[in-house]
Amino acid sequence: MSGFSDVWKTSWVVPRGSVPVIGAFFIILGGEMMENTEKRKVMLSGIKPSGQLTLGNYIGALRNFVKYQDEYEMLVFIANLHCITVYQDPKELKKNLKDAVALYLACGLDPQRATIFLQSDVKEHAQLGFIMNCNSYQGELNRMTQYKDKVAKGETNLTVGLYTYPCLMAADILIYDADYVPVGEDQKQHVELTRDIANRFNNRYGETFRIPEPLVPKVGARIMSLSDPSKKMSKSDKGDKGCIYLLEDLKSARKKIMSAVTDNEACVRFDPENQPGIANLLTIMSSLSGEAIETIVERFAGKGYGEFKSAVADVVCAELERIQARYNEIINSTLIEETLAEGAVKAQRLASRKLEKVQRKIGLEFRKR
Repeated sequence: MSGFSDVWKTSWVVPRGSVPVIGAFFIILGGEMMENTEKRKVMLSGIKPSGQLTLGNYIGALRNFVKYQDEYEMLVFIANLHCITVYQDPKELKKNLKDAVALYLACGLDPQRATIFLQSDVKEHAQLGFIMNCNSYQGELNRMTQYKDKVAKGETNLTVGLYTYPCLMAADILIYDADYVPVGEDQKQHVELTRDIANRFNNRYGETFRIPEPLVPKVGARIMSLSDPSKKMSKSDKGDKGCIYLLEDLKSARKKIMSAVTDNEACVRFDPENQPGIANLLTIMSSLSGEAIETIVERFAGKGYGEFKSAVADVVCAELERIQARYNEIINSTLIEETLAEGAVKAQRLASRKLEKVQRKIGLEFRKR
């Protein structure tokens, strides 16, 4: 995946992020190989299917994935191993997994242009995850925000899996030598830890991992709760008033937007510090419509919040309606299983190569294969 130098059969090689295809041709001159086409950078990301996907997931991640699949070698995985760091009802988890894949596809991900797979289908993730555990320090994991927040809230019975999941996340990224990892501002810490682990490993054992870069979208990276715009839109919103789901009834979605918490300024402007509710609605509308925030602000100058919210609701509901129609076509088709089967084969081929390289570097593997 990252600069494989082995010549495949004749002069064709395995391009990063895909199965062997024509496209990366090497000219062999004097025992050296020179590439005559530039390989695309690798981007990897995943979403935990721990509940219905939200509008925040869509704007902050899925929508960008659709765009990125034409610009990068795109790998998208459903992070089902990360789900079980806390208890999940097995029946509910199975449903969420299927829904997540169907929604990925309904939102525009194309299995012909992106590799889509279940994390648990590629066993190398967990294997490398343990190796990452052995190359990380307790102090680093103690500083991870999610764990610190739960401890600060007095939560007990936290699982070891929750504590060490940043190491598995590092393995998810490093096993494919991802160049970029699209994340929200609140997730950059995980990519920074991944970079630290990769650099430490490379210093100990020699150059092995590519050092990934976080990619934070300029607009929509973090959609906030409609009921409390100081917090991220989350499936855990109590009463669900602040969260819109991709499969939500359109009337319900519209009602939530019309009831969104704003302020008493009576002026539509982008001021996240003083008018976080309005700023959040502007971000949502801009992200979905493609219209610049400045243009939207100008259009609603002197108009009331009710009219503005109604316009936001129109844009949101139109997008939800389109996604839901496609979802209903996919959910009971064979496309889901076909996509995951094909994606697992592609991903496993790449992951097994990297894991074997890692094992040889640290002395776990000595056999010739």
